[in-house]
Amino acid sequence: MGLKGERQSILDFLGELKSNNSREWFNENRSRYDGARASFLSIVGELLGRFEEVDDLGGIGIKDCVFRINRDLRFSKDKSPYKTAMSALLGRDGRKSGARSYYFHVEPAGLSMLAGGLYDPSSAELGRIRSALDEDALSFKKIIRHPSFVRYFGTPSGESLKTAPQGYAQDHPDIALLRMKQFVAVHTLSDEDILSKDLVEEALKVFKAMKPFLAYLESALARD
Repeated sequence: MGLKGERQSILDFLGELKSNNSREWFNENRSRYDGARASFLSIVGELLGRFEEVDDLGGIGIKDCVFRINRDLRFSKDKSPYKTAMSALLGRDGRKSGARSYYFHVEPAGLSMLAGGLYDPSSAELGRIRSALDEDALSFKKIIRHPSFVRYFGTPSGESLKTAPQGYAQDHPDIALLRMKQFVAVHTLSDEDILSKDLVEEALKVFKAMKPFLAYLESALARD
């Protein structure tokens, strides 16, 4: 099939799953899913095999990083049984990792991405990050203004409060950062990027540019 064909099988399967999200269809196409999943695992394996170029993940295994395709329906109004993407979290604790972890997401129609950060921080975690920014925002601003960060991510993504968080003045010089409720770096990938022979090489470059951002968040969360 070749490398491009293997990766195309991921996009094709997920694209059709989006229009046929039922257990009946999935079971009828189980062999296609198995092939697509094997191709996705191969990409994750290539990333992990070279990840020492980015960060030390402590020898974590491929299957420890990859998320299940089954959706958790317990608290969801959407009862579609399957996710329409394949994803993995590369960190020292695999998919259970915290702030210093690297997210790889494959979804057709240009919805693939490389991302990292804090998508749903607790109130206590937000408090620690805001305290670190209040004390010294310069080091964080240097990270997010670095040419490599701007090149791949633009600016950090995420929701922000409409007003100043409790305990901080509206005219604080770094109020825009203090108002942030999420701290996420996102680099989108086209379908052509997923099919490219340079996917792993480019992903490693993106993750290298992300590492200082993640390290800052990890350090902020470690504060007393």
